[in-house]
Amino acid sequence: MLTMNILTILVILAVFLGSSVKILREYERAVVFRLGRLLGAKGPGMIILIPGIDKMVRVDLRTVTLDVPPQDIITRDNVSVKVSAVVYFRVLDPIKSIIDVEDFHFATSQLAQTTLRSVCGQGELDNLLAERDEINERIQTILDKDTEPWGVKVSKVEVKEIDLPEEMRRAMAKQAEAERERRSKIINAEGEFQASQRLSEAAAIISATPAALQLRYLQTLQDIAGENNSTILFPVPIDLLRPFVEKGASSKES
Repeated sequence: MLTMNILTILVILAVFLGSSVKILREYERAVVFRLGRLLGAKGPGMIILIPGIDKMVRVDLRTVTLDVPPQDIITRDNVSVKVSAVVYFRVLDPIKSIIDVEDFHFATSQLAQTTLRSVCGQGELDNLLAERDEINERIQTILDKDTEPWGVKVSKVEVKEIDLPEEMRRAMAKQAEAERERRSKIINAEGEFQASQRLSEAAAIISATPAALQLRYLQTLQDIAGENNSTILFPVPIDLLRPFVEKGASSKES
């Protein structure tokens, strides 16, 4: 009989210890309530609770990656787009995250969605595509300020994807193609202008030296005959024949 009583006491003691002793990991904290009143945050390590009197809520202090689903947004220039983002936040004050808000994770998620729609809807489409860093910083600043009373720190926000309508994609593709053609024409015109300047300078130099023109003419003939598939009629300068003509004329007079 005594043995049964001892076993019963040991079982009750084991159940009591099992329900009163809690182990918290390094990244966990326990917000403890005693008869509904806040005692404070405890942990990490082993904590002891009074069964039936003390209640605890575990809070994870690690950084949470929150995926913000695509939001339908109308930009200031009346373009409808879908924008998704990712938010990184963590709990700094476990007591505030339990006392001041019902569900800090759900509240942060809803706040991130509404802030994303508000900030992206204030700008035009070109700014939304080109100034992502500025938009990320603005959203992060607003979220961090609004979640501070909850003991939550928003460390980073990244706009993940901007989904454009198909007709807008085609219009932007045409715009990009027209821009490339414009740049190509400008480059060609600039090349023609520079080439004309060089040719004008070369013509001025050649005109000052007649022998240079003759050499350039011979060089051109050499380039034409390089493939051996051309017939060249080489004109003989009249100055080369003048001595023979004068000699023939003098011989006839004599």
